[in-house]
Order: sequence, then structure tokens, then C-alpha cells
Amino acid sequence: MNRQSQAAVMFLLGAALLHAGSTDLYLRYVKAGLQPLLLASGAVLIAGALATVWYERKRHRLRQQAHEGHAHEGHAHEGHADEGHAHPEPRVSWLLLLPLLALILIAPPALGSYSALRSGTALQKPYGLGPLPGGSGPVQLSVVDYASRAAYGNGRSLDGRTVQVTGFLALDGSGAPYLVRMALNCCAADAQPVKIALTGQLPPVLRPDAWLTVTGSYSPRLSRDPVNNGPIPYLKVTSAQPVPVPHDPYDETWNN
Repeated sequence: MNRQSQAAVMFLLGAALLHAGSTDLYLRYVKAGLQPLLLASGAVLIAGALATVWYERKRHRLRQQAHEGHAHEGHAHEGHADEGHAHPEPRVSWLLLLPLLALILIAPPALGSYSALRSGTALQKPYGLGPLPGGSGPVQLSVVDYASRAAYGNGRSLDGRTVQVTGFLALDGSGAPYLVRMALNCCAADAQPVKIALTGQLPPVLRPDAWLTVTGSYSPRLSRDPVNNGPIPYLKVTSAQPVPVPHDPYDETWNN
């Protein structure tokens, strides 16, 4: 692949990164905090592609001027012919554009119950647990926040409070339901699940990967993940409401 072709691939890759970074598409690959770096990378690639094109055109003009300065036109023509065959372009190299087109045209789904049930819970002991906001209504918590308070805080901050937690459903081999959120360290490749076991008043039909907002209260029950023996706390459900897939389907708060 010659320099012009390389510049074209660089430009398309940079444009794809800018497209992904300026829309929700990038959230399928990396955590939200990496958006500025993604946009900067796309801009650098596009600038590099344009600089490559400018440099190649300038070099081509200088080469033409050098050939025109030759006294013998046949010698100049021979130089052109030799140059034209010096660097053949293998057509297979253009297959590098296929993953690029896939990035632009196809948004992969977020990881779901299949991955969650085959990975151990990523729940880790937090550095500290602050008090919940006051008020008599339900307090909205992330899966990680509720699981941390229930598993490592012995539910002290949850006692007597009604909570709302949003996640997707996963059903194990026995049909036991879990509310799950995949936690990111950096990107989707290192995503790991945090799980809450559900008990109480559940919907009569449970569909894996369906997103729910469950309302309920702390349960002192605690089980162990069969994959890595990590803690899985319970939540006693009083109601459950189907919800659309959130803007950011991943949770990046588990290691804070």
C-alpha cells in the first residue's frame, strides 16, 4: 500500500473515531471518561493523513522538476517507468478497511447476561460508604452502590430505606434472577459483572437481558458467586418496571 493509500486509510480511521466519539457509539467500546482522548486521536489521525498527502504531492512536484531538468527526455521517461513499478500495491491490503467499515456501520450490543453468568462478580470492598441522601421517597442507587452497601456495610446505611436500582436481568441455570451491571475499568474488553440476587415480588415472566428498575429494600441474605466465590447480596423487590437500555449501559464506578 503506497503513501497515498495509507493516508486514505488514516483519514477514514480518524473520521470513524470522530464519528464514534461524537455520538453514543463510543460507549459500546470504552468508558465515558475516554471520550476526549478518542476525539483527540481521531483529530491527530486526520491531521497526519492530510500532512502525508501534502508531503507526497510536494515530493512529486520536486521529482517532476528534477526530471524536467534532465537533458535527455528518454532518460526521464525511463525513470518514470521504473518508479511506477518500484512499489506494487497488494490488493489484499485493502481488506484492512473491513473492520473500519464495521466500526462505522455496525454498533455492537452491550455485553449482557451470557457474559455476566460466565464471569465472577467484580464487586470490591469500597474505601468508604457515605450516608444516603435524606427524604422519605425511594433513593436511587447503582447496582455497584447497593451491592457494596449490602455486602460490605452490612446494610447499615440501607436499613429502613426504600431503594431503586436499574440493571439488566440474568437467569442462572436454575432460573434464579440477578440484576446485573457490567463494570468497566477501561473498555468493553475488560468488562466484568456486578450482580444482585433478587427476591420478593418479581414479574411473572422474566426475560434475560431485559432492563428493569426494581424498587425494594435491603435483605440480609448473601450468597457466593459460583465462578469466583465473590459476594452477591440480595434485594427484596416490591415492584419492577421495564425500562429502555440506558444511554451508557456500562457502570464504571466499581473500582472507585
